[in-house]
Amino acid sequence: MSTIRLRHLVQINPATPAFDKLNDEDELTFLPMEAVWPGRRLDISRSRTKKSVATGYTRFQDGDVLVPKITPTFEAGRAVLISSLLGGVGAGTTELHVMRPGGRIDSRFLLYVVNAHSFLKLGEAEMYGVAGQQRVPDDFLRNLPVLLPPLEEQRRIADFLDSEIGRIDKLMDLRRAQLGLFGDGLTAQAVQLTGRGRVRGQHSRGGQIQLRRALDFMQTGSTPADLRSSREGEAGGRLPWYTPASLDGLLTISSAEKTAPVGVGVPFFSAGSVLITGIGESLGKIGHLNHAATGNQQLTAITVKPEVSGRFIAWQLWAAESEIREWAQYSRIRIVNNDSLKSFPIHLPSREEQDSVASKLDLQLMRVRKLQDSIRKFKKTVTERRQALITAAVTGQFDVSTASGRNVTDGVG
Repeated sequence: MSTIRLRHLVQINPATPAFDKLNDEDELTFLPMEAVWPGRRLDISRSRTKKSVATGYTRFQDGDVLVPKITPTFEAGRAVLISSLLGGVGAGTTELHVMRPGGRIDSRFLLYVVNAHSFLKLGEAEMYGVAGQQRVPDDFLRNLPVLLPPLEEQRRIADFLDSEIGRIDKLMDLRRAQLGLFGDGLTAQAVQLTGRGRVRGQHSRGGQIQLRRALDFMQTGSTPADLRSSREGEAGGRLPWYTPASLDGLLTISSAEKTAPVGVGVPFFSAGSVLITGIGESLGKIGHLNHAATGNQQLTAITVKPEVSGRFIAWQLWAAESEIREWAQYSRIRIVNNDSLKSFPIHLPSREEQDSVASKLDLQLMRVRKLQDSIRKFKKTVTERRQALITAAVTGQFDVSTASGRNVTDGVG
């Protein structure tokens, strides 16, 4: 087994003659960064014409290994071996390094080399640029020393890892499916308990009113000039500033990345406000504030009358996300303005029933969050052991013809 620099085994960011041979209107696969995931999560469904991606994009072809160059995507180990491209050719984000294997290295073995823990740590140390925009230089790839076994052994290693990693990925898929079932159950329960089924089906008009009758105040956010990192704190009259990305889909609002000043021109969202995304792809997402805050112009905050449960309204609007999206007006982008939102039909039972429903759904939400936490821990453990197995296999720490990687998930259940 010999150690060879990667530049002697692969072409780094090479030209793609197959792209040049296409006509301007020919379709090819398009890969934005959000589509670049290993395994079954890789999304090659998008396409564009050659003319539309002729400049400003990275080009690649079937059999290439694509390595994200920018943080934090690089550290997440999202390199992929690309295949089944439309016409065998693709273009995508410039935040990708392209590696085209030569005859001395198996493409699957190369993929595992760039997913090894040692590769990711070395690449992280070589990053350059400002915080949040750091990238791995192509010189790092060119000069990377690779412990290279014979081709036959490379293929045995790749076969072994394909089998073991596939088994690990199935375990992760089962956990995700379990979470999906819990989430679907919570949605169904919220629809039933909050009365959305009655509103949607109009089986009964009893208790159905327009949202405006439950409202005390409604306002839309803004993007002030004086935004600062949340690391600077909220002292000196500053508020957490949220965007739709802060809403996690379960009424929870994540930590704010920015803060805005309290004062003229900056909307004040009081504790207990229900946040609604009223425009764009996240339209209909709902959050419930337990503290004072502000937000951008995509968010509308509503507070309800004292005799109405804000938590119940939050749950009902959460259960009605798809209906809110249908309620939207269409132009270039979907939008629900405040006047339209005030006319949105809701079911409003007695305050006693509102509180009872909110309590039941909060209990179910706690169970879903516990499962989420369990899956996050499971994913962290499995990812660490997955990388340990890959690293050990590609660096020759054990003989794959006699070894088993089944202990990679020992103690994880």
